[in-house]
Amino acid sequence: MQGFAALRDLLLRTTPGRTAADLSRVTLQAMPTPPQLPSEMLLRYTDVAEGRIRTRVLGQRREGVPPIVVVQGMTVSDYLLPACGALGAWTEVHLLDLPGYAGSGEPTRWLDVRGYGEAVVHWLEGTGLERAIVVGHSSGTQVAAWAGVLDPARVAAVGLASPTVDPRVRSLPKLLFRWRLDAREPSPGLEANHGPEWKRAGPRGIAHLLRVHLKDRLEDQVSRLRVPVLALRAADDRLTTEAWMDELMGSAREGSWSQVPGAHAFVWVYPDAWSAPLRQLAERVT
Repeated sequence: MQGFAALRDLLLRTTPGRTAADLSRVTLQAMPTPPQLPSEMLLRYTDVAEGRIRTRVLGQRREGVPPIVVVQGMTVSDYLLPACGALGAWTEVHLLDLPGYAGSGEPTRWLDVRGYGEAVVHWLEGTGLERAIVVGHSSGTQVAAWAGVLDPARVAAVGLASPTVDPRVRSLPKLLFRWRLDAREPSPGLEANHGPEWKRAGPRGIAHLLRVHLKDRLEDQVSRLRVPVLALRAADDRLTTEAWMDELMGSAREGSWSQVPGAHAFVWVYPDAWSAPLRQLAERVT
């Protein structure tokens, strides 16, 4: 797969002494059964200034419960479906693919992280969704934070699951090294799930997202948020530290963080793990 090959080559260049066989042993080790994908969802496409956005809708709207918009991670989206299904047990969930990635159309221009945040805001405006909780996973947390800064009237709260990028790893070599370490945690079927979306993004698309997200400082947006924000850090996440969680939420007007099981991609292995904390957040802003 072309996208995975690009990530593999970057890892090999930044982790001396490692071989492709080493990485294969890490990612292809015997693992249990992958999580089950939702059996039903509604597919929607919405045109905004930044391009055509695909969303997949799970669950149903419930009176007095805000809907949740989940922003995809680094070039990939499908892996979030099981965790979105868990949220769909108690509210309506929209899994949003950013322009140029996963199932969305090509962007009308090259976007930085703020530009992706603007795309989310324009999607909220275009769909008429109000008082939504915008949740990002991994690099999607930076986009979610921007959406909350740009449109606090429509964004009731922000959720940051496995937030990026911790200043302690805010360089490409450090980030990729930590990503390789994190990938050692068993994640059954995750690489195969990522494959088609990595291929769609290609080396250029992957490199673009890495570049713009490394330039963006999540803490700058968190300190500007006027809505509640909740961060979730996985206990074995190699890309973030507890110290940064304390610093990050300490800079927010109304912020807190909780620990969940697993590694950076905990939403794949433990799809139910974020449901209770996010439901508590929803109850706070109802």
